[in-house]
Amino acid sequence: MFHVASHAHASKPALYAEIADLARGLLAGERDLIANAANFSALLFHSLPDLNWAGFYFFDGTELVVGPFQGKPACIRIALGRGVCGTAAQTRQTQLVADVHAFDGHIACDAASNSEIVVPLVRADGALLGVWDVDSPLAGRFDDEDRAGMEALCALFMQAVDG
Repeated sequence: MFHVASHAHASKPALYAEIADLARGLLAGERDLIANAANFSALLFHSLPDLNWAGFYFFDGTELVVGPFQGKPACIRIALGRGVCGTAAQTRQTQLVADVHAFDGHIACDAASNSEIVVPLVRADGALLGVWDVDSPLAGRFDDEDRAGMEALCALFMQAVDG
């Protein structure tokens, strides 16, 4: 049903645009948070190269709690301000980390992860929903094109769940 064309020679912006089109179709008409998070995680995990984890941590009012994801089992709870996810949640700024081992306070849920990008998910009313977290076994896997693409995809996700 959902298939991303071979992206071996596509530019990153073109790849993210194609994934955004698929995400729009996948999320259209569905407002359930868990259903959308599960499908969004699967779509991105299987559409982007060189990932070993892609998923959500949702804010429960106190800390981040793992939500739907693709990859190996994950850390369950993360305090605000701790690690890459907690930092993104606390600062409400995307964290683009080329080498997670150099990130002060990094939480190593999967020792194979070497780079990470985390996008904060903020509702229209300013409330923190959580974060979108993507890891790669490759150091330096993510760049500013990935940041722009991930932020645009997360905006689509938030539109779907906020209505």
